[in-house]
Amino acid sequence: MAGEAAKAWWAVAYRMYSDSTSLGMRRDLAVPFTGPSAKIPITVRPLAAADDLSALAPAPGLDADERLWRLAQLRLLQSGLGVCYVAIAPEGKPCYMQWVMPSSENARLKAFFGNLYPKLSPDEALLEGAYTPAAYRGMGIMGAAMTLVAERAADVGARWVITFVEEQNQGSVKGCIRAGFTPYLRRRERFRWFYRDVRFDPILPSETTLGTPHSKT
Repeated sequence: MAGEAAKAWWAVAYRMYSDSTSLGMRRDLAVPFTGPSAKIPITVRPLAAADDLSALAPAPGLDADERLWRLAQLRLLQSGLGVCYVAIAPEGKPCYMQWVMPSSENARLKAFFGNLYPKLSPDEALLEGAYTPAAYRGMGIMGAAMTLVAERAADVGARWVITFVEEQNQGSVKGCIRAGFTPYLRRRERFRWFYRDVRFDPILPSETTLGTPHSKT
């Protein structure tokens, strides 16, 4: 309970006064790309009603961060946005999940996420809600599964697939790069007394080295 109380206070303090940056990353589906392999064989398909999602249950004993991640996934499931894809492990359980959200849902995306994302062009789709259950972490699944999920955006007419990740989360940034994504935007999010201001700045090629932006102070 102490951990959850601390997390709740952090969330309030964050919305009162904070500055954060995330990287907008994109992949051109017109460019052939072979992604990495995970340590276990996986197949990617849309989520089915019979799939075992017990890994999202907010079970007792979870730390506050993990509980919030699981609740966020459940909220996305309930939203009806886009299509949720899952990577299936050899024993038949989902070992990764992520949504493909097309430009036709721009209005619903804005209603759900506010101004966190730029308006999608007709040839763009958004990837959101990447999650690897705890039992499958450390197996290289994100890069392999995200590569395959991104390609499903072609089914909704997208050429460009975009996603956003916290700039300081280098593990996730590297996972996106392994899935064929490169940085193209920097999102600057600013909270002042519960008012959120979001700005998107292009990342120039001169700012990057091997796909990873130089940090700015």
